[in-house]
Amino acid sequence: MTDHSVRQTATDTQKTGPSMTTRIVVLLLAVILFSGFCGLGYWQVERRAWKLDLIERIDARVHGDAIEAPGRDDWANVSRARDEYRKVKVTGTYRNDLESQVYTATDYGAGYWVMTPLMRNDGGIVMINRGFVPTDHRDPETRPDGMVEGEVTITGLLRMDEPVGTFMRDNVPQDDRWYSRDVKAMAIKRGLDGNDVAPYFIDGDGALNPAKLPVGGLTKISFANNHVTYALTWFGLAGLSILAAWIVLRPRRRKPDGSDADED
Repeated sequence: MTDHSVRQTATDTQKTGPSMTTRIVVLLLAVILFSGFCGLGYWQVERRAWKLDLIERIDARVHGDAIEAPGRDDWANVSRARDEYRKVKVTGTYRNDLESQVYTATDYGAGYWVMTPLMRNDGGIVMINRGFVPTDHRDPETRPDGMVEGEVTITGLLRMDEPVGTFMRDNVPQDDRWYSRDVKAMAIKRGLDGNDVAPYFIDGDGALNPAKLPVGGLTKISFANNHVTYALTWFGLAGLSILAAWIVLRPRRRKPDGSDADED
């Protein structure tokens, strides 16, 4: 190639790039996105550590020895962090005539949780989730053998009150339709004093349920732990934000007609 040809080629192409203002805006946006995505990724790493600790603590509670359920003098201290899924026991007498049924879906199909007030000797009331019954056994008269009389000691897992309803459906107390285990509302609906009702209920293990109805011991304990996937996603987006900024800001050679020229 002659000197004239080289000079001609040089004039046919020119090195171009974004303006200074554009560069500043892109760099600032890249820094913001990179920092934000990295922050979210680190937050997921912390969430994973918290979740693993929670699973370990809950597993220890579930498989530990049963302790006495919190009494009235300790109700104000009951909390999800301290007490939920703790194995407890409580002694009292069922008020089978005041049970409520909460609609649910289990591995056994659609049906109801049977929630029965247990009257303690100290005057306190603890709602017991005695277990699951199918829809054709919702009426207590269809399961007379399950109506346990006299003083009993129930063992199960402590669960926190579930006020209002579920994400999809609200409880309708006036129609006696329940979709979550709102123990105080159920007690009040049955004419009991809400102040006498514990702020928790107990998922009974079903050991004392005659004829295995209701079916007890169906508490599902599972915690989604997808935090590694979420963290990798956020960190990946952080990397992509830097890559996108480089693509936008990298210099290009353009021909006079506006088309890109390959850089050697």
